Amino acid sequence: MRGLQMAMIAGAFALASSGALAQPSAQTVGSKVTTDDSATIGTAGSAAAGGTSASTIGLGANSTGKAGTSSVVGGAGSAAAASGKVRSDTKIRENPQMLRSQSKAKAWDGGTWSKSASNTKVQHDGDLTSRTKSMSHVPGSKPAMSTTRIGKR
Repeated sequence: MRGLQMAMIAGAFALASSGALAQPSAQTVGSKVTTDDSATIGTAGSAAAGGTSASTIGLGANSTGKAGTSSVVGGAGSAAAASGKVRSDTKIRENPQMLRSQSKAKAWDGGTWSKSASNTKVQHDGDLTSRTKSMSHVPGSKPAMSTTRIGKR
């Protein structure tokens, strides 16, 4: 009898934990550090729901010294699904006004999905901005969302 009770308790814990894993979650973070002649910025985020997850990051920096001004931007994204589809993409662009990184990642399995997107800009006038938005959803529950913006809007 005691073994049956322990098995039922273990089964209840397993069922409760599997329900917790299916709940959507999303988190984002960001930081900016500035000194007299340089600045660094970045945001990152991740989302998970059911058997899906997606994460992105965007980073940028500029520095002014005796040799002139240097700027750099980067980004990355990753997605995973236990038994679904995934997509991730990062684009780096340069024009006369700025460097820009755009990263997107998405994983979906039926109506359950997770996605994240990061967008970072390093403008040649010294302004740095970064934004990351992460979201996830399980059918029948409220979507989880988180957004972090750093820098000038």
